[in-house]
Amino acid sequence: MPQHYHTLEAAHLTGTWLTIGVFDGVHRGHQEIIRQLTAGAHANGAPAVVLTFTPHPANVLAGRDLKCINTPEERAEIMFNLGIDAVITLPFTHELAEHSAEDFMSTLKRHLGLNKLLIGYDFALGKGRAGNFERLSYIGQTLDYDVIAVEAIRLNDDIISSTLIRQKIADGAVALAAIKLGRYYSVTGPVIPGDGRGRTIGIPTANVDAPAEKVIPLNGVYACWSVVDGKRHLAVVNIGVRPTFTAGEVLPRIEAHLLEYSSDLYGKNVTLEFVERLRGEQKFSSVEALVSQIQTDIETAKTYL
Repeated sequence: MPQHYHTLEAAHLTGTWLTIGVFDGVHRGHQEIIRQLTAGAHANGAPAVVLTFTPHPANVLAGRDLKCINTPEERAEIMFNLGIDAVITLPFTHELAEHSAEDFMSTLKRHLGLNKLLIGYDFALGKGRAGNFERLSYIGQTLDYDVIAVEAIRLNDDIISSTLIRQKIADGAVALAAIKLGRYYSVTGPVIPGDGRGRTIGIPTANVDAPAEKVIPLNGVYACWSVVDGKRHLAVVNIGVRPTFTAGEVLPRIEAHLLEYSSDLYGKNVTLEFVERLRGEQKFSSVEALVSQIQTDIETAKTYL
């Protein structure tokens, strides 16, 4: 049974094969590291372990408000589905960032019985990012672990990176983001009460309350798959401030119209998988014009889904 730990002290492991990183998105580059990690670990009867962090180090060290592709729980679940035996999600703090590479690796050796360390092509840890491949390999000679570097994964001559994928999502290019992720970008949240306007025009929508730390696609209309109670439904999703009905609304809402779904959604968790952006958000001259466009959006979404 895979385990998700939130402290090193809670993980009582030995002989681990380990990789370390933020792994935001667990994209196709990350997946190659995980593939090699799990293959090597399981061939040797060892646990395959990922050590990751929350919040994103950039938010702590640079004071940014960087929105992430995954929540820590989503990230762990994806990794478990890829064969990882244990995920350790540590709180990233200024204190942790001050640890030297030597001290940090000694701690990992003590708590995890570290045997093999797999790292990405540009990985470094510890104060001043001094713990690069060469330094970690040197430390490993003393602590008795080996370091294996995994080359960067390219797609159309571009290195796959979390930074690039976050930007694609923020720009609304969800189809391109999906190619680099190896799956659709998704947002999961509970359905919260709205103003009920969709139902009055014959197109009921569910207001999905997304986690605050998640990157939200650019305002507009999207073809999506929705998942409710384990079942998938086609959906048309609007992200925006609803200019046809409101003025001065600032925070975008995520409103999903699930096709062929009629049950009450309030309080349920809904996952939205973003397939394609259909158009930008528009202000219509009348409710009738809006409804006509939504019907067109539904038919367009069906061609993608």
